[in-house]
Amino acid sequence: MKIKINEARKHLPLILKAKLVPMIHGSPAVGKSAIVLDVAEEYNLKVIDLRLSQCDPTDLMGFPNIDRNHHRPKAGYVPMETFPIEGDEIPDGYSGWLLFLDEFNSASPAVQSAAYKVVLDRMVGQHKLHKNVAIVAAGNLETDGAIVQPLSTALQSRLVHLEVEVCPRAWCDWANDKGLDPRITSYIEFRPDNLYTFSPDHSDKTYASPRTWEFTNRLITQAGQVSRELLPVLAGTIGEGVAREFIEFCRIQDNLPKIQDIISAPDTYRVPDEPSVLHALIGAIATNANNHNLNALMTYVKRLPIEMQVVCLRNLVRRNKPLIQHAAIIDWISHTAVELF
Repeated sequence: MKIKINEARKHLPLILKAKLVPMIHGSPAVGKSAIVLDVAEEYNLKVIDLRLSQCDPTDLMGFPNIDRNHHRPKAGYVPMETFPIEGDEIPDGYSGWLLFLDEFNSASPAVQSAAYKVVLDRMVGQHKLHKNVAIVAAGNLETDGAIVQPLSTALQSRLVHLEVEVCPRAWCDWANDKGLDPRITSYIEFRPDNLYTFSPDHSDKTYASPRTWEFTNRLITQAGQVSRELLPVLAGTIGEGVAREFIEFCRIQDNLPKIQDIISAPDTYRVPDEPSVLHALIGAIATNANNHNLNALMTYVKRLPIEMQVVCLRNLVRRNKPLIQHAAIIDWISHTAVELF
């Protein structure tokens, strides 16, 4: 069954605490790596990012070595320094490691076979992994045209499989938590289908995705503004069609009324009816709300269509969590009976 990627994020700690290995299946660039890194940050684990598609079986079994200290020399395997084994010291500032076996099902059958022992027995060759090592695997879907090798039945039963899909609302919640530019989240709220435009037979050089929207955030943070001059760069990041629409959306938002004008006359200031303008406006309100202006802003927000009120308040409290305790928001929740989280 498919689950939303934020649901997979919630289940990962349970699986890892049970000393099992989750295998996250999903289309390219949906955010599989992001939720793994998020779990590592939460539990203070140092990430070891190992791309199995680039590995050789000896990377997982250890490198052949002759031990001449015995009466009769014996051959054995020395583990790669990639893997923390028993006796290794935990790095300063960390509680352990998260071994991320990415591109798992893109590895050759020989490498997948070498991974059996790592994921089930928690061993590299004859050496046990450190007890503070968590393991997560991830890979793309065969239906997406990615280079994928079928997992053997023996390997399938060694993993806990989670197939994920993109959820625009969950991604916007994540983006607000991470402080991504509010113009991006406002745009995705307006055009949720443009969060992820990947198609296996797409002809463009790139496509919009959670990963490339995060790239877009970095670009516009550096640029300071979104203008038509950025079109070549943004087209090369999220695709030309989406880039053109996003730039136009930002132009609308840049020309919105000043928040101070709304605060000065929240009962009478004009409420726009164009959907794109509304989404841009509620993004600006959510970004600029604080303890001092929230009473006035809530007076204005209550004049918006109810669905716009919900989106605005969710974004607002995601960006400034303490505001959920503000009397104006508590009053709104009591009258609408809407849960913001």
